[in-house]
Amino acid sequence: MLPKLRAPETRRMITLEVLANTRATPNFTTVTLGGPDIAHLENAGHDQAVRLFFPRDGQDGLRMPASSGNAWMAELLLLPKSRRPWVRNYTVRRIRPELGELDVEFALHGDAPASDWARRARPGDPAGIFDMGITYLPPADAAWQLLVGDESAVPAILAILEHAPESLVADVFLEVPESGDVRRDIIAPEGVHVRWLSRDGSGDRPGTLALAAAKRAPLRPGRSYTWTAGEAKLPTGLRRHLVQEHGVPKSDIAFFGYWRHGRSSPG
Repeated sequence: MLPKLRAPETRRMITLEVLANTRATPNFTTVTLGGPDIAHLENAGHDQAVRLFFPRDGQDGLRMPASSGNAWMAELLLLPKSRRPWVRNYTVRRIRPELGELDVEFALHGDAPASDWARRARPGDPAGIFDMGITYLPPADAAWQLLVGDESAVPAILAILEHAPESLVADVFLEVPESGDVRRDIIAPEGVHVRWLSRDGSGDRPGTLALAAAKRAPLRPGRSYTWTAGEAKLPTGLRRHLVQEHGVPKSDIAFFGYWRHGRSSPG
C-alpha cells in the first residue's frame, strides 16, 4: 500500500503575519504570509499541507499552542473559545524562503470562517502554521497520472503541477465556480492535459462536473496514479469508479474529502 502521508522530519509551530492579500479570480484569493520563522519550514513542494491558525472575530491577537508534539490539539481544545483560534488545513501554494514568504490560496466558500478571514485579511494581521507534510506520493513506475479536484483542491493540484518533472504525463480535471476562475497561465509539463470545468450558476453540487468528466475520460495504458480531492462525493465516487469499473488497485489511488457540501466544520 502507498503511504497516505509523508510527514516532515522536524516541525514546529510557526508564527507569521499577513504581508498581502491579492484577489486572483472572482472566487479565489491569495494571502501572502511572512516572517523569520519561515526558516523553520521544510519546503516539501507538491501538495504540502499545513494547519493554518487565525484569530476568531473579536480576538485582538493569535494564541498559538506551545507544543509542537502530539499534545498540541489537546492544548488547543482546552482553551476557551474566547481565546482559541480557528484552525483549518490548507496547501502552501508557493514558498519563497529567500524572502521569508509563502502564499496560501483560498477558494472562497460562502461565510465559512476561513473564507471570511481570507476576504478581510490585511497586512499585519497575525497567522500561524504547523507543517503536516504531503499526500501526493506517486510510485516511481506509474506511466501516467490522473489529478481531479473541485475548487478546494485547485491550489494543491496547481502546486503539484508546478513541482512536477518535465516527464510527467497526466490528465487533469479542475472544477471551479465560474469561468472567471479558470487560469490561463498555469505552469505544467507538455505531457499534461488540463481540462477546466465551471458551474457558472448551474446549481450543480461542487465536484459533480469534475467527477462526471473524469469518469467519461478513457484511461491511458499502463500503471496509473490518481490523486483526487474536494467535496467528499468527488474523491469517493471517483475511487469507486476506478476500482469497480476499471480494476485500478486501491493502493494506486490517493483520495481526500476536503469538505462536505451543506456542512460547516466544527470550531
